[in-house]
Amino acid sequence: MSEFTHAPVLLEETIEALRIKPDGVYADLTLGRAGHSREIARRLTGGGLLVGVDRDAAAIEASREVLELLGVRTLLIHSDFRDAAAKLREAGIEHVDGILMDLGVSSPQLDDAQRGFSYMKDAPLDMRMDLSAGLTAREIVNDTDPQELERILREYGEERYSGRIARAIADARPIESTLELVEVIKSAMPAAALREKQHPAKRSFQAIRIAVNDELGALEKGLSDAAGLLNTGGRLAVITFHSLEDRIVKNFIAERSQGCICPPDFPVCVCGRKPELKAAPRKPITPSAEELKSNPRARSAKLRVAEKLDQE
Repeated sequence: MSEFTHAPVLLEETIEALRIKPDGVYADLTLGRAGHSREIARRLTGGGLLVGVDRDAAAIEASREVLELLGVRTLLIHSDFRDAAAKLREAGIEHVDGILMDLGVSSPQLDDAQRGFSYMKDAPLDMRMDLSAGLTAREIVNDTDPQELERILREYGEERYSGRIARAIADARPIESTLELVEVIKSAMPAAALREKQHPAKRSFQAIRIAVNDELGALEKGLSDAAGLLNTGGRLAVITFHSLEDRIVKNFIAERSQGCICPPDFPVCVCGRKPELKAAPRKPITPSAEELKSNPRARSAKLRVAEKLDQE
């Protein structure tokens, strides 16, 4: 699979946001095919270190070939980013100068039909980012209670026809392939919804993928651990592709940017709480018109950046 070419989203903006020091330690917790990591590595000297983490073993191996050519010290770890902090500490790395998280499914995973992420290509229902994990989309689709399936579609996909789709899926079981699932989803939707610009199965596929990989649970833990790993002045850069992820990241940065939480009628602070992070900048960074023209998949991307504050 090393023949994949992949245009990293918000590449220049991300590299600028990380403010890379040539002898610093940087962790890409969603390594993918090293699109962002390659540019981080090019800015490091012999004293620097790049740590790449990914739950997809194929991504790790493809990236290894790319990064070895740059001659920079690297450490590649096959892991979900929810466990990245523990893995780094096992390797003797207590703190880093910058962390990148580029969320969601990667272009190579989408383009590999057999992974089952795409609603445009026929494949077995899989959707696992880590092929060694147990739970697949087939189990979610065929074994989940219809009420729970409706919740997944509503909360993770923000699908307004979640009830109708969940009932249609339950009635059509067993469902074995992606395009078979697409037809069931379409059969449950009103004609007006089928004429919308967005593909009718997009929200449902997103929801099932998030459930298979527990992406939101992993994100919440990964963000918390990332903040603890950063050196003072270090930067956390997170790229999201849908509102659920972006809301979690936005709220996390806001919560960690808050200082005193004493009641307003207290004459002096007694909680001693100090802000841990600050948004840098306050608003998310979005793709330029030029990038959108060359890479339509970037259209929903948002980059949020936070800087670690001195806790002394």
